[in-house]
Amino acid sequence: MNEVIQQIRNIGLIGHTGAGKTSVAEAILFDSGVTPKLGRVDDGNSVLDFDPEEVKRRVTISSAFHQCIWNKHRIAFVDTPGDTNFIADTKTCLQGADGALVVVDAVDGVKVQTERTWEFADKLQLPRIVLINKMDAERADFFKVLDEIRNAFGPKAVPLQIPIGAGDSFAGVIDLIEQRAYLQSKGGKKLQRGDIPPDMTDLVASRREMLIEAIAESDDSLLEQYLEGEELDIEQLRKGIRHGVVSGLCVPVLCGSAISNIGIDTLLEAICLCLPSPLDRDSRKGKDPETDNELERAPDPDAPFSALILKTLADPYAGKLSIFRIYSGKIESDGVFYNATKKTKERYTQLYALAGKDQTPVSEAGTGDIVAVAKLKETGTGDTVCDENPSIIYEGAEPLPPLMSYAIQPKSKGDEEKIFGGLAKLLEEDTALTITRDELTKEVILSGQGNVHIDATVAKLKRRYNVEVTLKTPKVPYLETITKKVRVQGKHKKQTGGHGQYGDCWIEMEPLARGKGFEFVNKIVGGVIPRQYIPAVEKGVGEAMAKGVLAGNSCVDFRVTLVDGSYHAVDSSEMAFKIAGALAFRKALADANPILLEPIMQSAITVPEASMGDIIGDLNSRRGRVLGVDSKGKNQIINAHVPMAEFLSYAPDLRSMTGGRGFFTTKLSHYEEVPQQIAQKVIEAAGKEG
Repeated sequence: MNEVIQQIRNIGLIGHTGAGKTSVAEAILFDSGVTPKLGRVDDGNSVLDFDPEEVKRRVTISSAFHQCIWNKHRIAFVDTPGDTNFIADTKTCLQGADGALVVVDAVDGVKVQTERTWEFADKLQLPRIVLINKMDAERADFFKVLDEIRNAFGPKAVPLQIPIGAGDSFAGVIDLIEQRAYLQSKGGKKLQRGDIPPDMTDLVASRREMLIEAIAESDDSLLEQYLEGEELDIEQLRKGIRHGVVSGLCVPVLCGSAISNIGIDTLLEAICLCLPSPLDRDSRKGKDPETDNELERAPDPDAPFSALILKTLADPYAGKLSIFRIYSGKIESDGVFYNATKKTKERYTQLYALAGKDQTPVSEAGTGDIVAVAKLKETGTGDTVCDENPSIIYEGAEPLPPLMSYAIQPKSKGDEEKIFGGLAKLLEEDTALTITRDELTKEVILSGQGNVHIDATVAKLKRRYNVEVTLKTPKVPYLETITKKVRVQGKHKKQTGGHGQYGDCWIEMEPLARGKGFEFVNKIVGGVIPRQYIPAVEKGVGEAMAKGVLAGNSCVDFRVTLVDGSYHAVDSSEMAFKIAGALAFRKALADANPILLEPIMQSAITVPEASMGDIIGDLNSRRGRVLGVDSKGKNQIINAHVPMAEFLSYAPDLRSMTGGRGFFTTKLSHYEEVPQQIAQKVIEAAGKEG
């Protein structure tokens, strides 16, 4: 069994959108004989980008899983999104990989999401190799991009190959270990071995020496040989490069063109040679669900079964499909496993291997496999499924915070239930989406990673569940409060000819410190208001405070003290005193110099150091206050307080100012008084709406 697992390669394809990850995956499937023709994203016939939104936008929105056999190795890969709107899916699904293939554009080089997905791989300690793709493109420059990679990610990135030509003249690659050229016609499927072009022999010699030095430095025994001047043979170099990659000391760089299908064969050979099997990885760390003590599961088929749910697909017809990576043990088709996260048992009836949008039934699965089951009731993305005894919980990827929010409304009356039903299913498969209800504004808020993310979600909602929604900028949940103490009377007296209504109360209303909410104090003495009517006065104030006198917002941070009043033996009632309490509150609010309060957000904005001045200037223009700056690697984290009203559309602005390299987190900090000039505009706008 271990020999079979040793031949498994689980890899994640990562990089910036447009670098050609999906095209590389399509070429891998074609060259390995899985597909009869080379699928193309631009032609809309990709095996991996099959969702209608992906076909329409020509960009990967959701990670896709597939596999192939190459040189007796089973290569299972996940083609992940590189667009910032969908990058959360990449972070989640990479947990199923043992290594990463980083795809970089030979023209554009290292871009924002290259850096970000590299960080994801760093956190998961994934060994990786780099493919400089699109070498046949105009202005392709292997060595310029190689320098960018080394500058961005360190000197451990070393070329394993160099290209023969570039642009229209790109004809193949030279393997620096074997010192052999591999030539290939565009679109061809077979590499032809050849001699190194004479004009490249000096370049090959110098680059090979750099590679040998990097390999030797990753292995003490090889380093000793190298320093003593002994020549390392090809087999030693192959073993050395594998050791260097698996241990994280070396990142081989290759080159090719997925669209022209040049260099994909040698890429597959490098994946088999360099990237780890599940057995090469450390034991997976987790926790005991009962004691919270740290546990480990070795990648051993004889260990207890354990797996992590990487992704959930919610198909309106086939039902929910749960995709998981098995870290230890094995399972058979048709059985029961334990969801340690939810503390519940789940029955499944069939295991499936994944092939893009298709699933193939399998009879069993074990350590290192990525498989799926259908129609689990309780289990969701990030949950751990395992044997019940002993059980373990693995920590899933931390969700990315939402950056863009919209208020959603149904286009057709009566569609509310369909909207929430559809969104609930979409939230199961997309952990970067959130839906909340703002109790102050009464709006339903859909939040995600950006405008494109939200638009794609709305399109899915329409296509899958036949419901349409409109998107609006969310209302800012303003509040109202008072600034001085007042004493007023609230009197409700009504005579209708029969049984009348009478309630009379005097209240004192005074401001409280920010964040103290509402207090009600009873100081009635002598029974001037009977005890049974006092709660009614408080209830009247409590209901009336939901709508202030300035812009109709909820009122906060004040104390109402009931100090006096009168009653009628026959006409007084709880309802009469409730109305009297509400009347007193409205009168007091108007007399107590009411002001408008706005939510202030605590924000942490991570930006490159070169963008610091622009970002701080922009925050000042948004009425923000910078609290301090912290360093994190090459970036700076600006901590600031910013009014929510100025932050609703911050995500696209920040991306524009930082070339896509900035991101932020935000949460409610406190409320502050709105400046008079802005408050007047808010009040006028509320008057027009009201």
